[in-house]
Amino acid sequence: MVLSLDLQGFIVRARVLKLYRQALRISQKAPIHARDDLRQMIRMEMEKNRHCDDKQKVRFLISEGLQRIKELDEMLDMQGHS
Repeated sequence: MVLSLDLQGFIVRARVLKLYRQALRISQKAPIHARDDLRQMIRMEMEKNRHCDDKQKVRFLISEGLQRIKELDEMLDMQGHS
């Protein structure tokens, strides 16, 4: 299946993929025994909203995801997992 995106769709898709990669990078800071579960949770959250076509909702989800990543990063830093 070929997915045709306009410029806005392409940019939004790139932002979503960047968010996903950031989340996976931060999951590397988690304790070894928790990493797999954290990665599965990240993937599940991304898959849950995979087919969302509402651009307003996608923007909201991206900003919410960035906030959650920031909180996770801060929490892991406070626990000494850097």
